[in-house]
Amino acid sequence: MLDDIVEQPILRTESLTKQVNTGEAQLTILQDINLQVKAGEAVAIIGASGSGKSTLLGLLAGLDLPTSGKVHLDNIDIFTLDEDSRAALRGKILGFVFQSFQLLPALTALENVMLPLELTAVAHAQSVAQKLLDRVGLKKRLHHYPKQLSGGEQQRVAIARAFATDPKLLLADEPTGNLDSATGIQIIELMFELNREHGTTLVLVTHDEALSQRCSRQIRLVDGKIAR
Repeated sequence: MLDDIVEQPILRTESLTKQVNTGEAQLTILQDINLQVKAGEAVAIIGASGSGKSTLLGLLAGLDLPTSGKVHLDNIDIFTLDEDSRAALRGKILGFVFQSFQLLPALTALENVMLPLELTAVAHAQSVAQKLLDRVGLKKRLHHYPKQLSGGEQQRVAIARAFATDPKLLLADEPTGNLDSATGIQIIELMFELNREHGTTLVLVTHDEALSQRCSRQIRLVDGKIAR
């Protein structure tokens, strides 16, 4: 019984399907996705543009609703929850890194990292945020706004924000997509370092084969299905 509990995957999908009505026809974006991710794994979701990678990530986070199927996050069937409860669960369990950074322009780097801590009522939010920004090399940029930061610096802020609540699972969507090659390599090194330090499970969407090889496992999507 104890072994079953220990081996319970942190993320599991059952026949996950997403269709949209275009008006003329029903378009299937994802079909019958069954996957499991164990705690501590680093998994890359790869495939060509339009294969359904980002849609899958949105469903895994409960940011989008499936046409059918289930997502179990930390053993919770997330689509049995209402929208507010899913948001609360994301705040406790998930961290996000996006291609477009998704920083709030009216907040400084420090305030952007403090935000998820304040939303989950974490004590000493400013101190935690300062330490993380120091860890990602931005000790001298705490009070700069996103528009005053380079793309690489903005993504460092986004990574610090993602790890701020010490999430069990980090979801990353093309985290180097808007960065030049050299900066992208630095960002990936940083993300994997923090992932190891925090013992986080990582699910990474990328079209970069070299980046995917940094992960312990690759899941390839072809036309909305997992390639066998």
